[in-house]
Amino acid sequence: MNLTIRSFKLKQQSVIPGFGITMGLSLVYITLLVLIPVSMVFLNSSSIGSAKFWDIAFSERVLTALKISFGTSFLAATINAIFGLLIAWVLERYTFPGKKIIDGLIDLPFALPTAVAGISLTALYAQNGWIGKLFATMGVKISYTPIGITIALIFISFPFVVRTVQPVLQSIDLEVEEAAACLGATRFQTFRKIILPELMPAVITGFALAFARALGEYGSVVFISGNMPLKTEIAPLLIRTKLEQYDYAGGTAIAAIMLVISFIMLLIINVFQWWTSNRHR
Repeated sequence: MNLTIRSFKLKQQSVIPGFGITMGLSLVYITLLVLIPVSMVFLNSSSIGSAKFWDIAFSERVLTALKISFGTSFLAATINAIFGLLIAWVLERYTFPGKKIIDGLIDLPFALPTAVAGISLTALYAQNGWIGKLFATMGVKISYTPIGITIALIFISFPFVVRTVQPVLQSIDLEVEEAAACLGATRFQTFRKIILPELMPAVITGFALAFARALGEYGSVVFISGNMPLKTEIAPLLIRTKLEQYDYAGGTAIAAIMLVISFIMLLIINVFQWWTSNRHR
């Protein structure tokens, strides 16, 4: 009996042939594109010694830049997770004039050069811009502040949640919702207990992608942030500044810190996604 079960499991695991060669090519590809470049960051940063490394890591300028980068990226990804889910719901569940045009505009931040996005947002949200002028009368400054940075990060990362949630919404059978309604469930109960658990893994994935995209953004933020040290300077810009000053070890030290923090945060997000999926099952 055990032999039969074991052979059945082996047969199930080898339905698609070529596991060995495809797994080997995948590992080589990941090693060349991810592991080797990342390891070089840690090797270069280790050349300055542990004492110098921790001096750089805990300097006020670096800590402020990391706080701004991670804080604005997390806030932008959270906002995109909420409104990205709303936009995906509207595009998939309703039919209205101009739907195809709006659906196509979702991908515009992917195609638009980040420098163009930064210039456009700066002109729009500056104190003499169309929107910035309105807020300036209320004493609110958007450009050259963390608010402007967050807006730029929202713009360049919001398609990730929409495009991640849309296929899951398409796969949800409407008959399940109709059955819930026939059994007496309200619309809110149907959404909370049936639809939302199905969408949560996709929303978390979109959040993680948006967060990672926003964290590494440079082109659009550099125009609207003002790049003021200890105020609006982001970590990628600080790395660029170090490299322009030929301080390669200092730049790679900041990059190594960002890599470690990013890896920990993305690991936590993935664990939470795994827990959500298993809990729903």
